[in-house]
Amino acid sequence: MTRSSYWGPVRGTDGWTFRLWAPRAATVDLLIDQAALPMAQGQDGLWSLDHAATPGATYRFRVDGQEMPDPASRLQAGGVSDASVLLDSPPPRDWPGRDWSEAVIYELHVGTFTPEGTLTAATGHLAHLAALGFTAIQLMPVGQFPGDRGWGYDGVLPFAPHPAYGSPGDLRRLVEAAHREGLMVILDLVMNHFGPEGAWLHHSSPDFFDEGRQTPWGAAINFDRPQVRDFWSSCALHWLEAYGIDGLRLDAVHQIAGPGADAFMADLATQVHALQPRRHLITEDERNIPDLREAGYDATWNDDFHHAVHVALTGESDSYYAPFAADPVSDLALALQRGHVEEGQPRPPRDELRGAPCGHLHPVTFVNSTQTHDQVGNRAQGDRLLALADPQAVAAVYGLLLVAPFIPMVFMGEERGETAPFQFFADFTGDLAAAVRKGRAAEFAGIAALGDAVPDPLSPDTMARSRLGWAEDDRARDWMALTRRALDFRAAHVVPLLKSGMPETSVTRDGPGLIRATWRFPAGGLTLSLALGQTDPAPLADADFSVGAPDASHSLTVKALPSAPLSQKDPA
Repeated sequence: MTRSSYWGPVRGTDGWTFRLWAPRAATVDLLIDQAALPMAQGQDGLWSLDHAATPGATYRFRVDGQEMPDPASRLQAGGVSDASVLLDSPPPRDWPGRDWSEAVIYELHVGTFTPEGTLTAATGHLAHLAALGFTAIQLMPVGQFPGDRGWGYDGVLPFAPHPAYGSPGDLRRLVEAAHREGLMVILDLVMNHFGPEGAWLHHSSPDFFDEGRQTPWGAAINFDRPQVRDFWSSCALHWLEAYGIDGLRLDAVHQIAGPGADAFMADLATQVHALQPRRHLITEDERNIPDLREAGYDATWNDDFHHAVHVALTGESDSYYAPFAADPVSDLALALQRGHVEEGQPRPPRDELRGAPCGHLHPVTFVNSTQTHDQVGNRAQGDRLLALADPQAVAAVYGLLLVAPFIPMVFMGEERGETAPFQFFADFTGDLAAAVRKGRAAEFAGIAALGDAVPDPLSPDTMARSRLGWAEDDRARDWMALTRRALDFRAAHVVPLLKSGMPETSVTRDGPGLIRATWRFPAGGLTLSLALGQTDPAPLADADFSVGAPDASHSLTVKALPSAPLSQKDPA
């Protein structure tokens, strides 16, 4: 199942082959079955040993006298520094997959999605999400990280499911249940750095890291080494093949940089897209460039859409919102026209130019959102949009998100009008815990100066506050009804258009807060009118879908158009 040449145990006819890339090591031993077995050094720094072990056996490596787990461990017996476990899993069940144009993504954090915080508990809610109209769930990283609490982006054993969430079997059952409901499962995978505690690769394989570069979160990865590229492609394929996961969201690919990085990204897409059924690849990429999508990646997160919406509704203009502060409604219109807003043009007060033209890309190559784990959780108090803006305006842009011809992504709870925060939390100890606590407070020093304490990221209460409530009150029912109506409309009218080809797009700004947009596809069209604080909303006549009363200051009306030649413009 694995294509790795350098990492992880491989089962053969008579036992297992254990492997570790440790090019600077003088001695490497395999500690298994109460024995210490010397491993043989081969070419390129690969150490290996054949041994007739049984599944479920625990093992460690001893590298120059230091005991450590397998960096490619598929399962741990305990924490990130404990023994690894030999895992032999059955192949996943077949299912046909789904076309990317059908994707409506629900992002969730396993630990806070339910009161129990487990994969098994999350499985129990999948039928509900499918009934609302979602077609995919996206799991925040589940690779093992230190402690029990965390977002997952500080993982250090990226092949192994985090034990606080459940077992490999629990993850396999979640995927199977999702497929029975028609839901794809997308996994968030971090390949640009490791967390600060338990990354034993620093000991066994220092050449894995780029000594000349740092990411904002730790040592950069050296993609110039084939063994490093092999580690990450094997990790990606492991999740897709061993568990039947349908796609990956690759975290911060702008930090996958340096010699070898471009070749790695191209090769990864080739390997992933060769799988059957076809798997999907999403990137998070701050550069706003088309390159990876032109090379076959399915889509990228479009923060520009989020920022324009957020500034238009809240008036916030600090940090990365500053370039959107001058005219956020015009920026939102530009996002509907071209996907990205920043395409290399000057955007004061930003000093550097950001982005490149992307308007030639199909709308499904942009994943739009009005809330994400980042945009909510990286606020000092983890405020959701409903806690910051007019609920009617939030509802209007939420409807826009779900019916516009881009791939929509909803952050867990958004579909039910959740107002509980999603805050940053971790489970480090000792000096590292103190440093994380101090760093988080320093990041929001201005808030502390006003007398508002930044939540302690190490406190269990911070994670507890971030759990969904699942209350069935009037607000939840109203928001779920809106979600269901919008996604029913999308499935019936928008998805067939997306499958028919590239649209011609016309977007106009008809007043201080009024946007009119039309997309003409080969199979028909879609036109909408969005009012944000407009005194005369001018809704579409005979709309097929609407949010808010026709004379409301915040409203959305949408109409499906009959088939027409692409050159024909809708008068709207």
